[in-house]
Amino acid sequence: MATTIDGVVAALDVRITRALQKGTPLGYFPALYRKVTLRVKEGIEKGEFADGPRMERLDVIFANRYLDAADALDAGKPATEAWRLAWDAAVSNRPIVLQHLMLGMNAHINLDLGIAAATVAPGDALPGLHGDFNRINEILAALVGGVQNDLAHVWPAFGWFDAVLGTTDEAVANFSMGAARDSAWAFATRLAPVDEAGRAALIAAKDAESAAFGKFLWHPGFAASLALGVVRMTERGSVRQRIRWMQE
Repeated sequence: MATTIDGVVAALDVRITRALQKGTPLGYFPALYRKVTLRVKEGIEKGEFADGPRMERLDVIFANRYLDAADALDAGKPATEAWRLAWDAAVSNRPIVLQHLMLGMNAHINLDLGIAAATVAPGDALPGLHGDFNRINEILAALVGGVQNDLAHVWPAFGWFDAVLGTTDEAVANFSMGAARDSAWAFATRLAPVDEAGRAALIAAKDAESAAFGKFLWHPGFAASLALGVVRMTERGSVRQRIRWMQE
């Protein structure tokens, strides 16, 4: 378990190296996430947050949600359903790179972010986090916005995506960073005042909701799946090459 942002970066490096060795799509998400983590670190060092030490705690707690789930799933142990979907997808040859990334972002932002916020600022402390929470989400938006640039290496016809997969427009809109941020904050406000048992029930319900959306991301219907098949055939590079492109 990481205890500092530098520890998070080191843990992400381990996961990326392991993915490169195995040639698994599970390396896509940490390769992208590492960039965001370094940007958060830079923001803390430059004083971009009202409370830098608290933001480092939030970043570490948030990252450990992913790292702990990853370790558990690698060991065949239980984890949240939203993260389990991402691992199941990694052993299938059907999802395109964007689907792998969005399954990771779905589990991490739609589920983990609210938990991390309520953990670092429980009860009456949560409202004081709101400004920095919004600021860190401006940085997290780079994870979504940067996907297009990273995918340009993998799939030169990326601009064709929205036109062809019109049936997924509503799902993609629901996953916009604005909507994800607001949903995560609303979830945090429900979690912050309750006891451990209450939190467990709320987290289980949110996990089920996030998993349902993850299933749609993986299996978006017949027409969209046909279009995704075309995309899959035009993606360039091996899994290892794609991970390296995302590290650039």
